[in-house]
Amino acid sequence: MEIVVNTRLLIKDRLEGIGWFTFETLKRITNNHPDDHFIFLFDRDYDEEFLFSDNITPIILSPQARHPFLFYWWFEFTVSNFLNKYKPDLFLSPDGYMSLKANCKQLAVIHDLSFEHYPNDVSYIVRKYYKHFFPKFAHKATRIATVSEFSKKDIVKQYEINPSLIDVVYNGCNESFQSIDEELQTATKLRFSEECDYFLFVGALHPRKNISRLFEAFDKFKSTLSSNVKLVIVGEKYYWTSDIKMTYISMKFKEDVIFTGRLSSENLQAVIASALAMTYVPYFEGFGIPILEAFNCDVPVITSNITSMPEVARDAALLVDPFSVDSIADAMLYLYKDEDMRNVLIAKGRKRKLDFSWDKTAAALWESMEKTIKG
Repeated sequence: MEIVVNTRLLIKDRLEGIGWFTFETLKRITNNHPDDHFIFLFDRDYDEEFLFSDNITPIILSPQARHPFLFYWWFEFTVSNFLNKYKPDLFLSPDGYMSLKANCKQLAVIHDLSFEHYPNDVSYIVRKYYKHFFPKFAHKATRIATVSEFSKKDIVKQYEINPSLIDVVYNGCNESFQSIDEELQTATKLRFSEECDYFLFVGALHPRKNISRLFEAFDKFKSTLSSNVKLVIVGEKYYWTSDIKMTYISMKFKEDVIFTGRLSSENLQAVIASALAMTYVPYFEGFGIPILEAFNCDVPVITSNITSMPEVARDAALLVDPFSVDSIADAMLYLYKDEDMRNVLIAKGRKRKLDFSWDKTAAALWESMEKTIKG
């Protein structure tokens, strides 16, 4: 088979959630199916590490698609012209963007529709693009894959898509995430948290990640109980909004908040594995990979009781109301004081993590690809 893939989010040292999904699934799929030919479409110079096997042909198509106007040009002119000329068996798009003018079969991986529920969390021009084009992408796609039952139901409801055309392909977790010994935990705390225990958030500092309420909850936790506990924030300030900034400035204990920025995979693994607890409380999420990363590192998790997160965590995390500062703060206080509960959650996390792996993700995505081609 001839399969063309949108790989524009494979950028060296800049992989985010969808980029990691693309990386981990394609690495396995291309190696597991050596008799099939894959064409990776990049919008800029690519790194050789993304050419996972000999059956991949990389092609760079201009312009670099990093803005809604360039999204449109890239997918509707450059990519569509290539697809209509090449006529592959399938166009796979791991970020959900379709080529509306292309005539081949297409599989869109739509991770979530957060912009439909919280449109003001993205800029005006991006919001206009998403709201206009993603319904069209959903209906253009021969099939759709998504990362949770929650997102599947949301796509069905928002865009009136037949549920039989949507496959759930759960995310996985990199095998490098695992528990570490006390000596390495101590060294990690010395380097990243002033030798103190810490609650941890990992992710882009986007409004829907609920950073403002996490700041407020941490302030309440510190006000309730005297301790040297820190809050470590891992992620870049791409979406450091005025609301997040003002909440942070207003914090009583902001000196106990530590921003690490983006970390290497090795450092991220150590920072997660040394945390007192993962505090990941978005108010909207299509999956929530940091939950799995914490499970794999034997770290207890506090997460939200809405959207996809209860589906991913089940009973292996403390579920909180992400719109309630008190709910988040109470969970932080509970886990800090109760070692037995931390151990219970760690044990449940060890069991729950077995349900997810990138091998399973890749197998499920390949099955969806085959359905798309045969359908």
